[in-house]
Amino acid sequence: MTTSENKFTFVKLDDKASEHIAAPKYSYWNSVFKKFFSSKVAIFLLIVLAAMVAMSLIHPFISGYSPLDAPNINNPSTWYNPPSAQLWFGTDNVGNSLFDAIWVGTRNSLLIALTATAISTVIGVIVGMFWGYSKRMDAIMLNVYNVVANIPYLLLVIVLMYVLGRGIWQMIFSLSCTSWLSTAYFIRVQVMIIRDREYNLASECLGTPRTKVIFHNIFPYLISVIMTSLARDIPSFISYEVFLTYVGNGLSEKDASLGRMIQKYSAYMTSSPYLFWIPVAFSAIISVSIYVVGQTLADASDPRTHMV
Repeated sequence: MTTSENKFTFVKLDDKASEHIAAPKYSYWNSVFKKFFSSKVAIFLLIVLAAMVAMSLIHPFISGYSPLDAPNINNPSTWYNPPSAQLWFGTDNVGNSLFDAIWVGTRNSLLIALTATAISTVIGVIVGMFWGYSKRMDAIMLNVYNVVANIPYLLLVIVLMYVLGRGIWQMIFSLSCTSWLSTAYFIRVQVMIIRDREYNLASECLGTPRTKVIFHNIFPYLISVIMTSLARDIPSFISYEVFLTYVGNGLSEKDASLGRMIQKYSAYMTSSPYLFWIPVAFSAIISVSIYVVGQTLADASDPRTHMV
């Protein structure tokens, strides 16, 4: 006959066992990157975009290309050479390598788009968070927004370019001068959705400073919204730069850009179409890549997409 000691195993009492959480460990940023890198299309476009950015930063220093130089202008044999194994993108009307020109133009177009986006986003997000949280500020800013929003954006940019002159930094200022207001309004709407939640009201009742409530309680919920705004703004600014320069109100002849190249080579659309379509293709690839990568990152940064 077996004893009771053989039938039962005594377990030592552990007071902390009841506090054990059976759910798997969750890390926000690990979940963001896991979700992002699960998209093969986004990874491919990110690699393409990174390679183009790297080339636009490195190659101009190697080639020494300047849009004002025309070293082969007296050698007609170098003019209008189509793309080949030796000249990947061919040569233009004065014999300059289009491959060299493309990377200088890409660098300047990205500089304009990224700088204008950074200015608009930083100012817009900060103003938008306080705008959406403060009802007194909301009454003032709505009147400002209604006035500015009724002025066509491109018309305002064109007027500023006429006043300031043509150039890279003039265009950056013109593009970001009022665009931050649209970003601020967009953020204001998102803040108003979550500002009256119970934990924010509790924080106010406990005497938490308004600035701390905005940046600690509200800002984390806006990360995916901000990423969506970036994915929209960067391609938009590239398109604006291309359009304004194409119509002759953008960059000057000394400043190379994709828009400047499209405007310059539009006259050769039928005789030497590669001069026109290669800059157009680069502009399209950059815009689509930034939008897809940014939108995928925005979706990945939304905590609701992390649920299994």
